Order: sequence, then structure tokens, then C-alpha cells
Amino acid sequence: MSKPSQFKPNIISNPDGTYTRLLKFPSTEADSTSATNHVLSKDIPVNPKTQTMVRLFLPRNVLGSKTKLPLIFYYHGGAFLYFSATTTVFHEFCFNMALELQAIVVSVDYRLAPEHRLPAAYEDAIDALHWIKTTEEEWVREFADFSSCFLMGTSSGGNLAYHAGLLACEVRDHLGPLEIKGLILHHPFFGGSERTGSELKMEHDRILPLRASDGAWKLALPIGADRDHEYCNPAVGDRDGIWAAIRAMDCRVLVLGCFGDPMIERQMGLAKMVEEKGVRTVTHFGYGCHGLEITDPSKAPGLFVDLKNFIY
Repeated sequence: MSKPSQFKPNIISNPDGTYTRLLKFPSTEADSTSATNHVLSKDIPVNPKTQTMVRLFLPRNVLGSKTKLPLIFYYHGGAFLYFSATTTVFHEFCFNMALELQAIVVSVDYRLAPEHRLPAAYEDAIDALHWIKTTEEEWVREFADFSSCFLMGTSSGGNLAYHAGLLACEVRDHLGPLEIKGLILHHPFFGGSERTGSELKMEHDRILPLRASDGAWKLALPIGADRDHEYCNPAVGDRDGIWAAIRAMDCRVLVLGCFGDPMIERQMGLAKMVEEKGVRTVTHFGYGCHGLEITDPSKAPGLFVDLKNFIY
């Protein structure tokens, strides 16, 4: 096997301790007033101290009704280093998901590494859960079904949904009336010191080469941690108490992946582990690449069918 070339994350460390990202991505403004959009959106601050916010998506057709919709908390991808809830590809994905699933989507704009290494993103996810149950935001008060809440994320967002779900179970007594019914892990981003067969086979993958994964974990994990830290490798750590809480909550888990993703073996292993913990587990593994439905929106309708079946 050839030695991977040095990973260049396109992030420059500045003398004042800040970072500059060389890669720029299109963003989209929220729109809560359009007379033509089938889905309305708005940005709401969550925590002034951390400067986090959420972007809400609401299907327009429920306005003026007494309909209650499931709540889907969504965490964007980007290896914990890039993107935001305003990034166009994730805005459009959440827009279409709210429409197709008839759900309120809460896209969480969490803090990024390396400025804010893990567990900052996990803490922001829990912040948003606490915010949603106390906010007076009218879309939430009028249309959200607090008894039908799901945590979903893509790539690093899938990792975030997993860990946020575990943390939420630990503080479940403080989250009422919010009830978490499921975790949706869409191509979740995990790793480990020991390579899997799929990682070795797809070392130079076009979307997620091995050197990129390794470099991202180096910048996202706590300083000094390796890839066998529990944030990266879900097989480590003693969490039997949390799994018991998840079983008691009857929270189910959906794991989605593609056979063209270098992390497919990790995703399949995660699903097997969760099932062995006695948690209801649903899997869907198909063909394609990492983050397929985000990079190719024409593939998203198939995903939305899977999500409908899982949620409803």
C-alpha cells in the first residue's frame, strides 16, 4: 500500500490564534415571507455566548391549520471543519426534506473545529434541544409535535446525531416534553486507529480519501487524542448505562450508507453494535458515494422514502 500524501486541510492557522479557511462555499439566506416557496425558513439565535443559531424550515401548507408535525434536528456534514446551516447544499436538502416529510426541520449551526474542538459541537446540539422546549418561537409552539423528535445528521453530522443522542438520553429527565424517538445516521463519519478493509481499498477515494479523514480527526478531536477516542471510534468506552436508557425510551436507530464510501464497514459495524445493545435498528446500505444525496440531489427522493418509513 502506498503511503498517503500529507493532508492539506485548506485551513491556515493565524498568529492571533484564529483560522482562515481557503475553501469558500455558496450560502443561502433564510426566507420566511415568500409567497411562492413551498417551505419557509428563518434563523433564530440559540446561545449568545457561543453565537450559535438554528435555521427552521416549515412547510407552508400548515399555516392556518392545527397540524402538528414531527421535529427533525439536522446536523450538517463537513468533517467538523467546514460548512454551516446556511450553506446552500444543506439549506436545499433541509428545504426538500421538510416538504417531502411534512416535518419541521431544525438545522443546527454548531461551532466548528479547530477553533472549537469536540465536544463543542455535541454541546451545541444539546443546547438546541434545551432551547426548543422553552422557546416562544411561533412555528415551534404552533406546529411542533414534541412527542415525535428525531436527531439526524450527514457525515460528521451523523457522528454528531449519534453522540448527541447518547448525551440526550443521559439528561432525558430535563428534556421534557421533548421525546426523542429516533436517531438517523446518514453516512456517519467515524474512524479508528486500525484500518478497515473498505478504508484500505478506497484509500484514494475521490470524495473522502483516507488522508483527508485522518487530517480532519487530527483537527477535530481534543488535543492529544488519537482516533481511538470515543468521539471517533464508537466501539470504545463503557456506555452500558446509556444503552439501557435508550432501550427504556424505545428510541430506534436508522443507519444509512453506501458501498462506495470508505467508511461503509465502520457504518455496518456500528449498526451491528447498536443492534447487539438491544436497540431497534434499521439499516439501508446501497450503491453510491459518501454524502450521495447531498452532492446529487436527484438521489434524495429515495432517501426521503426511507425516512418517511422510519419516522411515520
